[in-house]
Amino acid sequence: MLFNSPEFIIFVVVVYGLYLVFPFRLQNYMLLVASYVFYGWWDSRFLFLVVLSSAVDFWVGLTMHVGRLTRGQRLVPAVFVVISALVLLGILPKMPSLPGSAARSTFFDQPSTTPLVLAGSIAFVALAYGVYLVLTRLPEKNRRASCLWISISTQLGLLGFFKYFDFFVDSLHHALSSVGIESGAWHLEIILPVGISFYTFQSLSYTIDIYRRVIKPTDRFFDFALFVAYFPQLQAGPIERARQLIPQLANPRRLDFDQSLRGLYLIVFGFFKKVGIADGVAPVVDHIFNNTGRITWIDIVAATALFAVQIYCDFSGYTDIARGVSKMLGVELMVNFNQPYFASNPQDFWRRWHISLSTWLRDYLYIPLGGNRGNLAYICQNLMITMTLGGLWHGAAWNFLLWGFYQGSLLCVYRVWREYRPHESQIWKHPLARMTLIVTFFCFVCYGWLLFRAQSLAQVVHFSSLLVSDFGNLNYGGGRPRLSSVLGIMLLALIEITQYWTGDVRYYRRLMLPARGFLIAAMFTIILLGMSNEPAQFIYFQF
Repeated sequence: MLFNSPEFIIFVVVVYGLYLVFPFRLQNYMLLVASYVFYGWWDSRFLFLVVLSSAVDFWVGLTMHVGRLTRGQRLVPAVFVVISALVLLGILPKMPSLPGSAARSTFFDQPSTTPLVLAGSIAFVALAYGVYLVLTRLPEKNRRASCLWISISTQLGLLGFFKYFDFFVDSLHHALSSVGIESGAWHLEIILPVGISFYTFQSLSYTIDIYRRVIKPTDRFFDFALFVAYFPQLQAGPIERARQLIPQLANPRRLDFDQSLRGLYLIVFGFFKKVGIADGVAPVVDHIFNNTGRITWIDIVAATALFAVQIYCDFSGYTDIARGVSKMLGVELMVNFNQPYFASNPQDFWRRWHISLSTWLRDYLYIPLGGNRGNLAYICQNLMITMTLGGLWHGAAWNFLLWGFYQGSLLCVYRVWREYRPHESQIWKHPLARMTLIVTFFCFVCYGWLLFRAQSLAQVVHFSSLLVSDFGNLNYGGGRPRLSSVLGIMLLALIEITQYWTGDVRYYRRLMLPARGFLIAAMFTIILLGMSNEPAQFIYFQF
């Protein structure tokens, strides 16, 4: 279910209405059911992956911490897995698809029969129980390490199979063919489950934090299942930490009028970015990057700059809507963007862009690799590994790997410069010098977006060569952005510049009522104009 769809508006109204009348525990059960309906609306079969991921890490987290589980802690997830398998894999695939759901993937052309699904789910539960018995007999240190590896191998195994299997098999096939070795085609045409990169990382952070003794596991399975599947941020984040989100879900929440108004403002702001701006510039970006004819220097520059606007408004717009809906439910989600295009260096950029992912990579990959410990070469090695894998996280394509490598290179160059010119940074504190830095670094960011958006490595090479060989060619043929996006970019620039210079992202709350009303009315007007744009799926749903 897309945020920018009528179904979602109806869905939120119904969920919010039920939320207001239900007591606390029923609120949580209703939110879990709503989250499953929200995700299953796209394709109900892939909802089973969310259930399976939740059950495994619930078992693993408790076993890691306490050793032996109570009968209820063992049975409730087991029964839930079996019933979910029967419904999601055995019954629903034989029913007509819901409106707006995905087409059936070729990997699942033949739906499993109910007896087969029942036998498979029972076999999985029996295997899990056998592993549990073995784990309980291990010394604590070995048990904790084994539990962690079970969680990591399960989550990354699911992610790797559904997201990267075809990519690596195809790459191997092409590599062998290039040296004259013929190999059979193993391409399975596996459809990528929406949000799998986000909820697997979120669930992994839970077990890793338990292993590090940062948090204690929850003993309520359905609270943990809600943590994994919480619908506002399930499909594209933010990637929440258990120590922040689970306590909010496991305890009664207080709703108030001011909180609901702030949530509504975030929702409007998110739709303004997505519907008004991102969808309005998308046709121009697509026209250039999908063009097989003649492309000029100005076409590439314009399309890349507009893609920088598109991806920011698209992704941060999703986050604003997610945070706004969650705020109305009394649950605070983390800020995922903090004016990233005002960054003056690569380190500053990754403190502002996709903050939930950058901090996840820092805490669970960069620091375990060694982080800032060691000499400069070792630090740069850690940065390159982290950012290259971060690029691969975004998608199974070579241009994403190249983008990650490029970002890692920027971080390494900045690290080296800071190491050998530590005092020159004082020069750049002057406002004019700082603005020069911001504009200059934005150009580097935009080239990174060219790598990110490119259709292939061949297009990266072609566009990069044109930026040099065709420099200054102003013969533009890319078309014009829609009116909603032109007006939206102007208003968004005014908002963000004000936020940057005041240092207050909530400055709008200090505006006089007429000014605040004018701002919201302007956003609504641009949203209404943007409704004539062709609606597009959120970019980060593909990751």
